[in-house]
Amino acid sequence: MNAKPFVLEQTNWKQVKNQKYDVAILPWGATEPHNYHLPYGTDSLETAKIAEQAAGKAWEKGAKVMVLPVIPLGAQNMGQIEMPFCLHTKPSTQLLILKDLLTALSGQGIKKLVLMNGHGGNDFKPLVRELQPQFPDVFISLVEWFRMIDQEDYFEEAGDHANEMETSIIMHFFPGLVLPLDEAGDGDAKAFKLQGLKNKTAWAPRQWDKVSADTGVGNPKKATAEKGKKFVDDVTTQIADYFVELAACDLGNMYE
Repeated sequence: MNAKPFVLEQTNWKQVKNQKYDVAILPWGATEPHNYHLPYGTDSLETAKIAEQAAGKAWEKGAKVMVLPVIPLGAQNMGQIEMPFCLHTKPSTQLLILKDLLTALSGQGIKKLVLMNGHGGNDFKPLVRELQPQFPDVFISLVEWFRMIDQEDYFEEAGDHANEMETSIIMHFFPGLVLPLDEAGDGDAKAFKLQGLKNKTAWAPRQWDKVSADTGVGNPKKATAEKGKKFVDDVTTQIADYFVELAACDLGNMYE
């Protein structure tokens, strides 16, 4: 493997000391069960790779970006926390982690941070709103790659956890970590009875042990690595364009 100058875990001080970086990218995932067939680290693994691929495309266009090590600690729903090795992090803990990283980056002259979220249970907007006034010299933005483009254009089955989409992505990036799909659960999930929650009049966290028997939400059986590659290619191209634009922008002149 060749070291990538835009991936912090792979690069070295000789590279870093001689290069000015404009944007730091922080992938943030979770550690939790993903049906029977996907690894616990699915959210972190796929988000780190998507960040790396997008950063690589941006680097080729001249953007000096750096992908930080992924944070594998997500906020979990009720009923997941009790599952063995499901690692829950409170939002208040995430706030402290993010504040510490911003303190370090700001002191080092990094003025642009992209949070790249890969876990649906993480809610970073309130954290950014709390921290942005404390770090007025750093522009903080959020990318949630799984919400960016219409998944119906790429996948046949819906769902939002260990579904066809996530399975296809892990099959593309890490085929050796995926069990045969005939060993996967069908991802059949129960919905709330309340119509107001169904039609999104209201929102409430799902109690996972009452929602899904196999921890999945969405049937993964039609997943393929080819579907995952096509989706990832399109998503990372769009994200890379943002990285390029962000790296070049003047933070003192952000509005039209």
